[in-house]
Parts: sequence; C-alpha cells; structure tokens
Amino acid sequence: MVQPANPKPAPGDYKSVAAQYVRAKAIKDAEDAAKEKGVLNGKGAKKTAADKLNERKAERFRREWAWVAGFFVWLLFIHAIGIYFFTKGFLLTRLVLEEKSSCSLPPIPIMTLFEGAGTQEGGCWHKKSFDRAVVIIIDALRYDFTVPFNNISDVNSGVSNPAQAFHNSLPFLYDMALNQPQNAFLLPFIADPPTTTLQRLKGLTTGTLPTFVDAGSNFAGTAIEEDNLLMQLKDLGRKIVHLGDDTWTALFPGYFEEGISRAYDSFNVWDLHTVDNGVTEHILPLLAKDRMGEWDVMFAHYLGVDHAGHRYGPNHPAMTAKLQQMDGVLREVVKALDDDTLLIVMGDHGMDGKGDHGGESDDEVEAALWMYSRKGIFGRTDTEFVTPPQTAKVRPVNQIDLVPTLALLLGLPIPFNNLGRPIEEAFAGKKGNAWENLASVARITAAGIKRYQAAYYLARGVDESTVDGSPYSLWNTATQAIASSSSKEVWKDGYRTFTAFQAETLRICRSLWARFDVPCMTLGIGILMTGAVTLYLFAIAGAEDEAAVDDPELDRAEHQLEIEQFEKGDVLEDEESSAPVLQGALTGSLAGALAGPNVWFLYGDGSLLDFVLGGASIGGLIGTLLMQFASRVQFSNPLPTSVWGWMALIFTVSQSIGFASNSYTIWEDSILLFFISTFGFIAAMSSLRREKVEARILGVYHSLLFAGLGWVASFSKLCREEQMPYCKSTYYASATSSTSAPWQLVIPFVLAIFLPHIFKSYYVGSRSYEGFAPIWIGWAFRFGLILSAVFWTLDAADDGEWFPDLPNGVLKNIRVPIAQTIFAIALGAGITAFGYAPPCVTVTTAAVPSNPNSKNPPPSNTTVIILGYANTHGTRYFLLVLNILLSILLVQKPMGAGSISLMAWQILSLLEILDLNSLTTSPIGPAILALLGSFHFFKTGHQTTLSSIQWESAFIPLHSIRNYGMGRTFEETPHALPYFQPEIHDGCVRAASCGCSGRGDRAIGV
Repeated sequence: MVQPANPKPAPGDYKSVAAQYVRAKAIKDAEDAAKEKGVLNGKGAKKTAADKLNERKAERFRREWAWVAGFFVWLLFIHAIGIYFFTKGFLLTRLVLEEKSSCSLPPIPIMTLFEGAGTQEGGCWHKKSFDRAVVIIIDALRYDFTVPFNNISDVNSGVSNPAQAFHNSLPFLYDMALNQPQNAFLLPFIADPPTTTLQRLKGLTTGTLPTFVDAGSNFAGTAIEEDNLLMQLKDLGRKIVHLGDDTWTALFPGYFEEGISRAYDSFNVWDLHTVDNGVTEHILPLLAKDRMGEWDVMFAHYLGVDHAGHRYGPNHPAMTAKLQQMDGVLREVVKALDDDTLLIVMGDHGMDGKGDHGGESDDEVEAALWMYSRKGIFGRTDTEFVTPPQTAKVRPVNQIDLVPTLALLLGLPIPFNNLGRPIEEAFAGKKGNAWENLASVARITAAGIKRYQAAYYLARGVDESTVDGSPYSLWNTATQAIASSSSKEVWKDGYRTFTAFQAETLRICRSLWARFDVPCMTLGIGILMTGAVTLYLFAIAGAEDEAAVDDPELDRAEHQLEIEQFEKGDVLEDEESSAPVLQGALTGSLAGALAGPNVWFLYGDGSLLDFVLGGASIGGLIGTLLMQFASRVQFSNPLPTSVWGWMALIFTVSQSIGFASNSYTIWEDSILLFFISTFGFIAAMSSLRREKVEARILGVYHSLLFAGLGWVASFSKLCREEQMPYCKSTYYASATSSTSAPWQLVIPFVLAIFLPHIFKSYYVGSRSYEGFAPIWIGWAFRFGLILSAVFWTLDAADDGEWFPDLPNGVLKNIRVPIAQTIFAIALGAGITAFGYAPPCVTVTTAAVPSNPNSKNPPPSNTTVIILGYANTHGTRYFLLVLNILLSILLVQKPMGAGSISLMAWQILSLLEILDLNSLTTSPIGPAILALLGSFHFFKTGHQTTLSSIQWESAFIPLHSIRNYGMGRTFEETPHALPYFQPEIHDGCVRAASCGCSGRGDRAIGV
C-alpha cells in the first residue's frame, strides 16, 4: 500500500501545522473506517468483551446523568420556593380595595346642610367652592427653590453661605402668598418615598401610601384601578385635560379629552425645553374665556426643572433659567384665571444635591405646594402663619393631603382609599376662624378614613384596637364632643381631635405597610440555606467518587481487570449515587405537599398554596438530607484547609451577612477596598516563597500593582448622604453637579494612549501578541477609545455651552453617530472578528539532534514549538473582554471609564497572581473577581440608592427611546443599565477567567 505524501510543515507557520494535522486526522479516520468495515463484513463477527463493557458503562453513565439532571431540576424548584417565601415577606404590598366613594352616599351624615348637597352642582359632601381647577406640576420643585435666600455670613467664624444657582429664581409664589394671604398660600409639601414621579402621582390622586413593591413600578407604569380623583371626575362627567409628562396617560388611559390634551415623551432628560414649551404653548390658549367650556380640570406637568437637575444638578445656570421660565409662566397663568378657577402649583418631589431623586433624604421629599384663588377664600388660624415657612421643617403638609382638599373644594367625593386630611389654610376662611367649617371637613374626611380602615381590616382579618389613644378612641371622643355643643371651642377641639384621628390612622397604616413578614422571610432563608447545604453535600459526594490518583498505567491495569471480571460473568455494580438522593427528595416533597393541607386546616389561617409549597420544600429537603447521611459512612471536613480558602470563605460570607448591618451597607465601598488590599498584601507575601527569582519578582510586582490600582480607583467617589461629612464626591465636578469637571476630560485621552500599551505588555510577556491581537489591540481598540474621548469632549461642550452660536442639538447629532460607530466596532465587527480570529500564538520550529545510540530514531528531527498556547491570551478569549470593555467605557463618564480601565488592568494582574502562586483551582480567584465587580460598581458613580441612577446612559447611542408596543417612552433600559453594572463587571471578569494567564509554553513534537 502506497503511503500518502505527508509534507513537513513550514517553519514558523501555524497554518501549515494545522493543515498537517487535518491530513493526519483524515488518514486516521480512513483507517478506522476500514477496520470497522472489515468487522461488519466478517462472518459471525462478535463484539469483544471490552466493547460490551464500554456499552454497559455508557448506559450507566446516561442513567446517572439523568438522575443528576433530575436532582438539579428539583433543587431549582426548592430554591424558587425559598425565593418566593422570602420576597413575599420582604417585598411589602398593600391590599387594593375595589370600593369607590359615591357622591350621594357620604361615609357619615353631613353635619352642615347646604343647597344642592349630595349633587355635583352644589357639592357632594361639602359645598363646592370652585367650578374648575388648574393643577400645574413642576417636576422636582424643591421647597427651597421657592423661598427667598439671603447670604448670611458668620463674621466671627468666617463661614459664608453663598447663594446657589436655584436661589431667588422663582420669587412669584412666595411674594403672592406673603402679600395676598387670602388669595394664596405656600407650604412645604412632603412626599412619601420612593420619590419617583409615578409613585408620587399615585399618592397625589388616590391619597394612599406607596409600598416597597411600588418602587419598581416607576419603570413600567400600569393604569390605576383603585378609587382616585380622576375617576371621580370622570364618573361625574367632568372634562379632564392633560398636558405634559406622558406618565399620566399610562396611569389614566382614556380619561383625557382628545384633541386638546397633549402628552410628551418624559424620559429624555437631556431635553430641557420640548415638554415645557409644548405645555406653555397649549395651556395659555385653553385659559381664554371662550374656551373655558372645553375643560373642567386641567393637569399640566412641566419637566424642565427635573431634567435640568438630572443633567446638570441644581447649582447650574440651566436651573436658574428653568426656574425663571416657570416664574414667568405662572405670572401669565394667574393673569388669565377667573374667580371660579382654582390654581394649584406643586412639586411631586424634590431633588438631592446632585439633582437626582428616588430616595428619602430631606431634599428629595421636601417639595413645594402653592394654591391660588382670585376671589380670595384662604386664611390662617394664626397671624404668624401669614409668612410662608422659611424651611420645609415648619408647618409641612403631606402630599396625600391634597386629595381630600381638592375633592372638597371641587365638590367631589373623597376617594375611598384616602388617608390624607384637608389642608387647614384652604378651609379656615378669610379671617382664619371658620372652626365649624374646619371641623366639618375634618369630620367628613375622618369618617371616610374610618370607613376605609374598617374595610381594610376586614379584608386582612385584622382586629381594630379600642385602647385609649387608638383611632377608635379618638373618633369616639371627637364625635361625642361635637354632638354635645356647637360653641367655637367645641368646634376647635373637634377639629383637632379629628385631625389627631387622621394622624394616628396614618401612622398605623405606615407601620402596617412597612412591617416585614419575619416568619415568612425566615422560612424562605431557611429553605435557601438548607438547599445550599444539600447542594454542597451532593457536590462533595461526587468529588469523592473521582479518581484519587492520576496514573495512566494504573488506569490501564484497572480497566484490564474489569474486562477479565466481565468475561467471567461478574456483573458490575451500579454506582448511581444520585438515584437514592433524588428518590428521597421526590418522596419527601410529595409527602410534605400532601401534609400541607392538613396543617393548613388545623392552623386555620394563611394561604393553602403557601402550606403546600412550604410542606413540599421542607419534606423534600428532609428526605434528601436523610438519604445523604444514610449513604455515607463519614463526611470530609467542609472547612477550608488553606489561607486562600479561608480568605475566599470570609470574603463571601461577609458580603452575604454584612447587609444586615447599616454601617456595612453605607461603607461597603471602603470595606471592599480593604478586602482587595488584604488579598494583594497576602499574595505579595506568598510570592516571596516561590523558588525562582523571576517568579518572586513578578508575583510581588503584580500583587502590589493589584492593590495599588484599587487605591487609585478609590479616588472616584459618589458619596451617600449617610457618609457625610466624612466623604467627598469626586465622580462629578462637585457634590451639586451631574456633569464632569474639565480636568476629567483628560482621562479618556490618557486611556486611548496608554491602555492598549498596557494590554499589549501582557500579551508580549506570554508571547501571545500574534495573530489578530496586534490588529485589534493596537488599531481597532485604540481607535474606539479615541472616538470615546471625542464623544465625551463634545458632551462637555454641549453641557457647558462652549459654542453658544451653534443651533440647539447640533452637538448631539454629532455625538450619536460617534457612539453608534463605537458600538458597531465593539459589538458588531469585534464579536464577528473574534469568532473567526486565529489563536494569538507564536509558532516556531527547532531542530532536534538525533541520538546516534538510539535503535529507533524519530521519523523527524524537527520540533514545532507553540508559544503562548497555555494561557488566556493565546486562546484569544480576552479579546472578547476588550470588545465588552470598549462598550462599557463609552457609557461611563470619564471618571467611570478610568475606574473600569483600572479594573481590567487589575484582572490581568490577578490572573498572573493566580498562575504564579498555583491558585488556578482555588476558590479565591472567583471570590476576588466578584469583589472587583462590586468595588468598581461604587467607583463608577453608583450607590445602592435610587438617586444614583445615571439616567442619560440610555441616550448615549440614541436620540430617543420609544416602546412602539405601547406608543410611549421606553423606561426600562436606562434604569436597568446602571443597576446591572455589577453584573456587567462580573461578566467581564468571568470572561477573563475562562483561562489563566500563565507563562507556560507548550512544545509539540511533530
């Protein structure tokens, strides 16, 4: 038989080596096929004992893995139950009642009869004061934006408190309340957290409180179905007009008059003017006398102040301009009003010092409320109250108080779920002594609250307290006092007692809806922890079944012994260790599920489904653990046996249980830096124990570099309110800004110059700067970094108005294509090229001197050496990380881009540390990678608070985002991107951990 030609590979050409491998494999496949054909064509050919033994093992392997797969499916079910119980107790909810208030059926007989009582013409529960109302919402109108500010300096201490950009820019509200107290009043308007627009609109229209679950609804609002002001207006045939923020159309679909209502996209925080200009364009014509009949209540929602805060922060000239614009608009609106129209101006929430909101800090919850009437019906019960409060700590009112106030002034029924109380200034009369009217509105409101409280307690199965000081006791005291006499003092006492009833009920409801279900949470945590223990026992059982000695000769001898026993007829014992475990789990789960209804019947409370799920999970876990213990003689020590294992355990456990401590949560970024520094120090000490001098030097260098880069990254900070005054924000230009400082614009250019060189140094060190690596790292990646630097320079030019003569939007139109180009390079061309790129290796050949004493000389005296094949860089995996890195650098502000780049540098050094210290199989590697992801989450301008959301991230590569399925602004993406930053970071580091960066080169003799 003529042997096919098999040419030698060209020296240094890895493609030639690959071609030779393909030819050799084809020859081998042909030989195997010929042998198989000979066996099949042979007469009476039978399978050998080895073949039958292998088939038996293959069948046993398939059965074993079927049991394993079943176990993991069951474990997934158990973990889902654990998460269900924990979230059921942790994510607070409020039962929404379907009852609605009726105009003709007040919760208590009306105390003072009036003409047309019980009708919409005269007023449902109280005499109607106005026929129409204009409600203007200035989004994020903080209370101190509306009060005058004087620069007060302490001469003795030298402390000065200079005015900021937002001060004295909206004087109209304060001046009118001070100069015309019978026509207007200004009060602090306190929001209930979360201070997001959608939740505040729910409270402002229903009079109820939000719960924890409601916080997530800001990103996907659904229609309000419980009783609310707009529902009452619609049921009474009132015409409602909406202008501005399109969140209203999502909450109240079909409520607004078509043709004259105008909804605008609400989420483009870069746009300060489109919504405001659109609202102003339509609101003033609708106030004309000839168009008064087209509407009864108008809601106008301005967004410019909020967007200016998000984009620039409150202390910026853009905020001054927006507040001055609102001041001018309000003056024009007041001029256009008639005597029968009520004007309400308010903020739905405030903003923190950086311009964001969502949390519960004072600046975020302290909004402003201003009410105006041309005919002048407002009053003060104390002459000192004529001057509006100088701070939001004086005479504040809750935002839910607007609901009964507006309802009674317009002659509407108060929504059934309302918990607010009438605002005193609106019903005190011009002289401030209308105590009978105050007692009347407080009584009818309190009766509605009592009715709601009774319905809620009945639905929840909660008994109402009757002890002294309880709402029940206060209600009886107030009703008895009013019934006994009709003097002024009695009305005053009755008003105060009804007000106390409302305040106590509100306190109880807040505590009720903020009360975690601890037993449910404990059950969920217990199920999850027991499930983790079960998984651990299952895993170490499989690990102990593995071969303890890796000896090929011993494996062959053992295999030969098995064949001999199989030929003798000895049946191999099944070693399906997973079968009894899964059988015990399924049996226990079934028994627990069947026992659940019996326990539920005896307990007599709760959900039947909860008892079934709880019984199934507890029974299954008990069954699994019993089978685990029954099948094992002894257990190995589960604790770590090395300092690296203990470090991994401590870091992991601390990240799990540390969140139970407020101080840990507040200072998590500093604690993470301590962990990272500790690892770097111990790694440096360990490197000194290496045998080779080169390994010791490299180990110490990378260990110190790893820790040092963490300290450099720690310079980037965005401080929480709780960290003050021990923290100074450096992520933005200042603590009151949302823009980058001019010097920070240097960072992207520095990255474009040095970052590719840094990555190249690691590739060159392992002889992996070959193949596609020079093109991608040296050219494509660098080009993307340059474009990113140009993008952020243009962004700063747009924010700072460096070119005031350019038309509005020009720089934005230039930036967006640049961002899209970067994404095309990184995610389009980069991932495609990654899929087809050859390995980043160096291939050389070397002549091997033949041994003259050898009887069997090798067929070839040439050895092919592949350098860089045994590490991550040679296998090109890290090029994929660079693609993702380039995308993330674009959506980060300059300080964040610097932090992310330092993290990528730390990852490369970490891989070297793990390789040099032989830790490639230690759990310390993944643990440190996770710490890096969490640490750099804080270093990229994020905190575990809603107010740290970087809203503009979604608009970097796009002009706008729309959900075409709902026809409104798509809100999920911009929120999800910042919140999943740790996962993005961890995704990068996990990609890098697919292989360890080692310097071991592999030589293959051909």
